[in-house]
Amino acid sequence: MNMKGAEFAELSAFVAVATERSFRRAADKLGVSPSAISHTIAGLEQRLGARLLNRTTRSVAPTEAGLALVERLRFVMTEMDEAVRAVTASQDTPKGLVRINLPRIAAHLLIIPRLAAFFQAYPDVRIELVIDDSITDVVARGFDAGIRSGDLVHQDMVAIRMTPDLRMAVVGAPAYLATRAIPATPDDLRGHACLTYRWSDTGALYRWRFKGPGGEVDVDVVSVMMANDTDMLLAAALQGAGLAFVPESYVAAHLQSGELVRMLDAWCRPFGGFYLYYPNRAHMPAPLRAFIDFFKPELPSITAI
Repeated sequence: MNMKGAEFAELSAFVAVATERSFRRAADKLGVSPSAISHTIAGLEQRLGARLLNRTTRSVAPTEAGLALVERLRFVMTEMDEAVRAVTASQDTPKGLVRINLPRIAAHLLIIPRLAAFFQAYPDVRIELVIDDSITDVVARGFDAGIRSGDLVHQDMVAIRMTPDLRMAVVGAPAYLATRAIPATPDDLRGHACLTYRWSDTGALYRWRFKGPGGEVDVDVVSVMMANDTDMLLAAALQGAGLAFVPESYVAAHLQSGELVRMLDAWCRPFGGFYLYYPNRAHMPAPLRAFIDFFKPELPSITAI
């Protein structure tokens, strides 16, 4: 049988009186009047069909039945008090698990480089990163927050901008380009072997979309490899298997080292940068607050998308 709120209040009042051996002191402790607590105890005794307290004008003491009950209830009450104190303390000192859903690129750019510093600052917080390039309902899947391009964040989420707008880049290895002409316009891509991202949830291929003097241009490239993992596309491009279309920040180090060559720079358009987003809630868990405060950049504060 589930305990009702009134029954819990009766038992709490009884434990207070039995412990304090005084209706007045128990009433002061609970913030009620002595007459109210006396009425509550009388109702409990009537419901249980047993006298729990012996009362005189000078003293109050538990009966044998009352003593047996209070000894069992004290343990339960202590456990409940400790549980409440633990929750309160966790809000002051972040402790526990934060589950974040994010694309692989965001993990590499935003989270992984600063993880060691985060754990040094918050040693009692654990992070679970779930790599997912699809558009995921973070609430339904049990995540605390997600990271996505601002174009993909649902309208009912609270969002924090993590990066400025990003740009795509067409890249290829020198070995691949050694025997092929570097494309001068997006249409020239039709004669190249291309490595294309495929959305795992819809099965659609990521569109090779550019912007030039005449507006937006979509190119139906010949995809020799399709994958739902950007690391695989990058690895294939580095090996000279074809051209990849990926965010420029993701391949910046490879461009600087000369492992990859960028092309069609003037045609590559920006897209919405990454946002960290989470459902609006009155009481944010302390571990999530610590994660947000640590990883959010010095950009405009929390805004509704």
